[in-house]
Amino acid sequence: MRSLRLAAFSALLALPLPAAAQLLSVKTVSLEAANKMLAASEAEARRNGWSVSIAIVDASGGLIAFQKMDDASLPSADISQAKARTAARFRRATKVLDSALTAGRTAFLAFPGMMPVEGGVPIIVDGKVIGGIGVSGVTSQQDAQIAIAGLSALKP
Repeated sequence: MRSLRLAAFSALLALPLPAAAQLLSVKTVSLEAANKMLAASEAEARRNGWSVSIAIVDASGGLIAFQKMDDASLPSADISQAKARTAARFRRATKVLDSALTAGRTAFLAFPGMMPVEGGVPIIVDGKVIGGIGVSGVTSQQDAQIAIAGLSALKP
């Protein structure tokens, strides 16, 4: 009898699960949305006479869209992408990490891939982080101002 129950249980385990039970449905930033955020960020930078680099990434930090404005510093390209990745992966504005570091939490410097410098903000839809936007090229506060302007173009 026991072997019969074991065989029945094993047969149940062997049944394929419906695909819906195996997959997640997640929102992500489309290229169209990323381009709108880039345009809004660029417009904010131009209004203020700033030349910056702007990066939009998905939740895992994968680059979706990038723009380096004329006269933006060369390092700003890498820094903007690092800020965007940090905001997405650590699910918070890089200003929070910057403030923690300034307050003496130097352990953050040991975290792989972290850019604890203001100017990166997560893209949040329905309470979930679906990406990040990072800006570099002017002061950290100005970078954040441009990133927030970019977020205003997102219409979930």
